[in-house]
Order: sequence, then structure tokens, then C-alpha cells
Amino acid sequence: MGIFSIANQHIRFAVKLATAIVLALFVGFHFQLETPRWAVLTAAIVAAGPAFAAGGEPYSGAIRYRGFLRIIGTFIGCIAGLVIIIAMIRAPLLMILVCCIWAGFCTWISSLVRIENSYAWGLAGYTALIIVITIQPEPLLTPQFAVERCSEIVIGIVCAIMADLLFSPRSIKQEVDRELESLLVAQYQLMQLCIKHGDGEVVDKAWGDLVRRTTALQGMRSNLNMESSRWARANRRLKAINTLSLTLITQSCETYLIQNTRPELITDTFREFFDTPVETAQDVHKQLKRLRRVIAWTGERETPVTIYSWVAAATRYQLLKRGVISNTKINATEEEILQGEPEVKVESAERHHAMVNFWRTTLSCILGTLFWLWTGWTSGSGAMVMIAVVTSLAMRLPNPRMVAIDFIYGTLAALPLGLLYFLVIIPNTQQSMLLLCISLAVLGFFLGIEVQKRRLGSMGALASTINIIVLDNPMTFHFSQFLDSALGQIVGCVLAFTVILLVRDKSRDRTGRVLLNQFVSAAVSAMTTNVARRKENHLPALYQQLFLLMNKFPGICRNFAWR
Repeated sequence: MGIFSIANQHIRFAVKLATAIVLALFVGFHFQLETPRWAVLTAAIVAAGPAFAAGGEPYSGAIRYRGFLRIIGTFIGCIAGLVIIIAMIRAPLLMILVCCIWAGFCTWISSLVRIENSYAWGLAGYTALIIVITIQPEPLLTPQFAVERCSEIVIGIVCAIMADLLFSPRSIKQEVDRELESLLVAQYQLMQLCIKHGDGEVVDKAWGDLVRRTTALQGMRSNLNMESSRWARANRRLKAINTLSLTLITQSCETYLIQNTRPELITDTFREFFDTPVETAQDVHKQLKRLRRVIAWTGERETPVTIYSWVAAATRYQLLKRGVISNTKINATEEEILQGEPEVKVESAERHHAMVNFWRTTLSCILGTLFWLWTGWTSGSGAMVMIAVVTSLAMRLPNPRMVAIDFIYGTLAALPLGLLYFLVIIPNTQQSMLLLCISLAVLGFFLGIEVQKRRLGSMGALASTINIIVLDNPMTFHFSQFLDSALGQIVGCVLAFTVILLVRDKSRDRTGRVLLNQFVSAAVSAMTTNVARRKENHLPALYQQLFLLMNKFPGICRNFAWR
């Protein structure tokens, strides 16, 4: 796909983003908000964020869920900002420093959580800082500003959700159904490879792919849960299917490892049976029926325990899979499966990494404060806000450095783009609300295309351009103010990027040691004499830690897994 090409699948979301921006703009001016820019900016970020993460139009429920998290984070940040201001209004410097520590604290929590809910904590961190910085000239207007900001953000989120519903968002349910069928076939093919006991690298690749697909299915379950409450039954079944899929992977691998020392345990009957190739879920269903007859004929004692356990898990997987596809009422047999062993909650192994993120955010905000006070620059406050935004959002992601670069590229692109809107387009639309809406819709449409392509700087350009063009009520055109705002954004992103480079994250090896310690701890816990603890299901937690280990140290498992 070329740089300037537009694919058909990208058009609908681009129109959706443009609609969200226009709705927020129209409602903001209709209700005489003082700064409709916040409503427009919120609508753009809430709609475009999931699209940038997904690399295309997000599934149903993603925008709505992100909007709710943004509301929660904004309210937490506003309350924290009010408390800090009330307690420390007589010591402005101390007040700003406490806000910097608060932003770092929220980043620390969001790094530990490492799930979609972390977005709310990241937002709460820099919202409090925005409030404290903005009310410096008139601190008595703090409650009014907090209420106005919450109102504008809620309006922007509602507009983004309305635009999402207006263009009938695509459901992830069909993708889940297809993945369940495909995953079952892949599980059977892995068992075939393990029984053949062939090349370890081939088995390792198939095993790693299945672990990643099972993890991805968990993410799809989360999306389905966000989509609608009518999928509650399917969500319960998918949660159990995750454990069953991990059980199938484990039993297949154990079958391979057993043959390293005792190949005679797998009889010729089972070797010949698993030689039959399968291509579809229907083929697997037929093979499982035959396999259950073979086990009944040979007897449980003559069947290797790994194969027996694998067949039992695959049968339960099939039963729950049919329930997910049909979304029917849960029957007694399914309920018995769903009421299985309680899962053990996994503890974060990235506490040192979270502390590094805390210091990165706190130090970058303090550096911005010193820069602001030392220079006395009118847009030093804008630079501080960008520092907090970049560090709070970048630290939640695996590669903070690239996120900071994306923001730098975006703010640089926003300077000429914002200049065009500030000097030419917006002044010529002053007499027509329709022309103003059309001009911003065009901006949203083309940047919406680039966001879906995950173009470097596209997300930052969208937010930065809306932030610096004049969308206040009433509109005032002061070029020096525009230039200060644009340069403040660039300087803030550069300072944040500098701190990320200087405060190096060397927590990778420590995280690996913590993960290995957690593996040993889980193994010891499983051998306890306590009956209640022996019934706990450690498998999802262990595979979650293993998946993190595979991402931190690619290729580490093949060094010893199949020997």
C-alpha cells in the first residue's frame, strides 16, 4: 500500500472519526462551552486510540470502554488535583512537585496493572497536573475549571460513542467463533507432532504459536465482554476454554517429553491413529469420537495418562465451543466444567520496571517545572503538560522510546498543519458553522486514514493539531500565542524523550529472575498437603508468566524445552 493510498476498509472508520469530531465541535459551541477544544480533542483521542492500537477499525465496545475509562481517570485526576490545591495552595512550588509525584505514582500503578484499565490511571496522573498548572493565575477558579473540564470530556466521549454506534461497529463474535474452530485443529496437529516425536524445533514453533494464539483468544474474550452484556454466557465459557486450551498444550508437550526416556509408553495403536491428517474442526470431531472408542476398547490402564487427559480436555473444549457459538443457556454439564478449580491470581513480575517508570515520569515532570521556572516562558506550562502526557501514556507500552518519537513527529507535523488552519482555514469560516465543521471533518478523515495505517506520528499529529488551533469560545487569533503553544508541545515531547533516554530501563534481567522464582514457587505450592491449595489452578498464571518470559527473552525456551 502506497503512502497516499486509501484502502476501502479504512474509509468507514475515517468517516466515523470525522463525525465524532464534528459532533463534539457542534455540541461544544451550541452549549457555549468556554473551551470546546477539550471536547473535540477528547472525541478524537477516544475514537482514534483503539484504531491506532488495532491497526484498523476497532471492534464493537472498544471505543465505549475506552471512553468510560477516560471518564473515570478524569474524575480521579480532578479530585486529586482539588485535594492537592486545597492542601498546598500557600506553597505553589511544593504543590507542583507533589503533582509531579502523583503523576509518577499513577504511572507506577498503570505499569503494574498492565491491562486496559491502566489507561484510567495514566489519565488520572496528568489530569491533576493539568488542573494545577492551568489555575496558577486564578487559583480561586479551581472548582469551576474542574467541573468544566469534566463536562467537556464527558461531552467528547458521548460524541465519540454516538459516532461509533451510528456507523454500526463490527462485532468480534465471528472472529472468536472462527478462532475456536481453528485453535482446536491446531491443538490436534500439535498432539500429532508430539506423538511422532520428530524435530524439536518444529514442535517448539507449533507450541509457541499455540501459546500466542491462546493468549490472543483471551484478548478477544475481553473485547467480546466489552461489546455487550448479551455475551455474558459466552464470556464464561471462553474463560474456561482458556484453561482447557492451556491444558491441551501441556498434555501434548508432556507426551513429547515422556518419549525422551520411555518411548514404549506410546503404543503403535495410538501412533497409527494420530497419523491420520485433519484439516477442519469436523475432522477433529470425528477423530475424537473414534479415539474415545479406542480408549474404551484398550482400557484406561493401557492408555497413557497424557493422552487420556488430552482427550478429556478436548471433549470439554468441544462442548464449550458449541455453547460459545450458539450462545445458548448453560446446561448442567457445562456448569460443572465452569465450576472447576479456582484460578490463582498472578502477581506482577515487573515491580522494578514499574519503579523505573515512576522515576521517569516524576523526573521528567520536575525537569519541566525547573525549565518553566528558569525560563519564565509563557508556554512552559504547555511543555509540562506534554511531558506528563507523553511519559504517562508511553510507560504503559512495551516500547516507551518509540511512543515518545511518535509524539515528537506528531508535534512537528502539527506545526505546519496547525499553521494552515490557524492562518487560512479557520479565519475564513468565522461566519459559517457549517464550513468550520467541514474543515475539521476533512482533517479528521485524512488523519483517521493514517492512524489506521499506524503511521509514525499520525496519532500525535491528530491530538497536537486540535490542541493548538483556536477552538475557544469566543475565538481569538493571536499568532504569538499559537506559536508558543506549538513550540511548547515540541519542547515538552523532546524533554520527555530525553528523560526516557537518560533513565535507562535495566529491569529485563531482574524481571526474568522474578519470573523463574514464581515458576518454582508455583511448583512447590502445587505439591502442598493442603487439600484446598492443591485444587487451585496454577496453569493460566504460569502460562501468563511464561508468555511474558518469551516476550522478554525471545528464543529462550528452545534452549532447553525439548531436551
